[in-house]
Order: sequence, then structure tokens, then C-alpha cells
Amino acid sequence: MSGLKKGLFDILFPPRCAFCRRLLKRGESGMCAQCEKTLPYTPQSGLQGTDFVEACAAPLYYEGPVREALLRYKFKGVTAYAGVFGRLVADCVRERLSGRYDLISWVPLSSERLRERGYDQAMLIALSAALELDDVAVETLRKVVNAAPQSGTGSAELRRANISGAFECADSELVAGRRILLIDDIITTGATVSECARILGQAGAESVVCAAVARGRD
Repeated sequence: MSGLKKGLFDILFPPRCAFCRRLLKRGESGMCAQCEKTLPYTPQSGLQGTDFVEACAAPLYYEGPVREALLRYKFKGVTAYAGVFGRLVADCVRERLSGRYDLISWVPLSSERLRERGYDQAMLIALSAALELDDVAVETLRKVVNAAPQSGTGSAELRRANISGAFECADSELVAGRRILLIDDIITTGATVSECARILGQAGAESVVCAAVARGRD
């Protein structure tokens, strides 16, 4: 987009903070200075592990304005948020997962859900984060079963059962012997990323770590 076109676009549709929805000031990108200071950040030492996943990292807790922003992004088509979400994830990966991966991928949507939504929210975040990390994100998984949304499934046990068998490896030669960084939008119980990591491990991946924009509190 040329400078003139961008200027006109910003006048007609002024950029707003992804979290509080305030108009952004000159020099701010994606989020305002106030939210940058006050968002519910997770501790830098906060790494969690789940079944088949060595470490999970997220910069934010899934609550308050973070939750509202992710819901707008995921269900209201506000795909522009992928930029700021990707930057947050990339910063978190640099701080907490540096040197622990050599391939970036994402947790995919089923083809049915992709048709309904029109975009894969985790893929957009992964592409944005990879760009910030001077890397690329590649497809390693396909979701072959359109399972019920995890958010409405219930307990951790039910979530694991709901997602079991839902994924397959897209390219076992690409995965074999590699350490995978798997990116998602939200991690709560970890059931989904654990199932993805299990499939990647069966395909020969050496290890799996994951990162997301936000996670639930312990």
C-alpha cells in the first residue's frame, strides 16, 4: 500500500489498540502504550510442559482484555490482530524457547472450520511470528476430524478424548529428526497441542515445544 493510500485508509479507518480499542497514537503499532504496560503478562520463567510437549510458553494470561481481543480475532474476523499477536509470540519465543526448535509450524483448523471462518487464526499468528523471527512457518499437520470446539467440551479428560485422532502429519520427511515449535492462539489444558505433538512424534519429530498468545492461569 502506497503512503498516500495508507494515509487515506488510516483517516477512514483509524487503527485501534487490539486490546482496549483506543485509537493508536503516532508511533504505536497494534497496541497502545498503556496496554503494553498493563496487560496480564506471564512470568518470563513460566514454562509449562504437557504430554508429548517439552515446554509451552505464552506471553499473556487468557483473561480480561486479552480474552476479549482473542475472541474478536478468532470469531469476528479481525485478522489484522495477527500482526501484534505474532510480535508478542515472537518476543516470548526469543526469551523462553531460543535454541529449542529448528522448524516453526502451527495447530491447524479442519477444512470445514476453515471454510466457515475463512482463515486459520493460528496459521496467521505463526506466519507473523516467524517473520518477526526472520524465519518461515511451514505446514506439518492436517486436522482431519472436525471435532467439537475444545472450549465447550469440559474437563481435561474430555478434551483429550474429543481431540484424539483429529490430526495427521502432513509431511513426515519434513518432520523427521526435527525439533518443532508449534504455535497456537490459546493454550488452556494443553490437550490440543499434546495431541499434535503425539502425532509429530510418531512421524519422527525429535521434540516439540509450543507457544501461544495466551494461556490460562494455573
